[in-house]
Amino acid sequence: MADPLTDTDWAAGVASLRRTPQQARSKARLARVLETAERVLVEEGVEALTTTRIAAEARVSVGSLYQYLPDRGAIIEALAAGYFAKLEAAMDDLVDAAAAQRWVDPVGILIDAFASIYRTEHGFRALWFGSGLTEQTRAADREHKRRMADGIRRILLALDLAEDDEALARTCHAAMLAADALAQEAFRRDRTGDAALLDEAKVMLRGYLGEVAERYRGRTRQGDR
Repeated sequence: MADPLTDTDWAAGVASLRRTPQQARSKARLARVLETAERVLVEEGVEALTTTRIAAEARVSVGSLYQYLPDRGAIIEALAAGYFAKLEAAMDDLVDAAAAQRWVDPVGILIDAFASIYRTEHGFRALWFGSGLTEQTRAADREHKRRMADGIRRILLALDLAEDDEALARTCHAAMLAADALAQEAFRRDRTGDAALLDEAKVMLRGYLGEVAERYRGRTRQGDR
């Protein structure tokens, strides 16, 4: 099992909490509860995430747990928020790296980077594939994908491969949705990610985003005349 998310990562789930812990001891207790929930999620699935089970294994009272996480849905939402925050932080780092390193193959680098994260984030995969997601979590996932798509947009702009307009935002969102669907299937087939399918994802997305870059270069060449 991968190392649990840090207190900072779990803090991203605070918006879904009934109350926000203020004292260091309360924050540590909540982190322990969520680490316990992640372990149960990985080992037994979403269905095992009951408040009584998590409270008992985290060695806290049910009443104490209810202050922050009143039901299974709240536990799922807090876990998901932590995973989303971690993935979005990784995307921010990749945007900075793209600008500094002038990547030749951004699609290959992005898919390899996130496949590496998915291989170690067993809890995220358990939620990703689970059938017990709440409507709030599904809505949060849609917004998460839009933020990840914006990361792709920022990378293309940093590499001077596109023009920043509404069409680019739409293109990057479509690319993100396609990449996510293919990655899900790759990791359903193989817990380490089906390499052949991930390679096909790279081919498809290079072609799709390559057309965007080629149109941009064509307009740029015309503008230089």
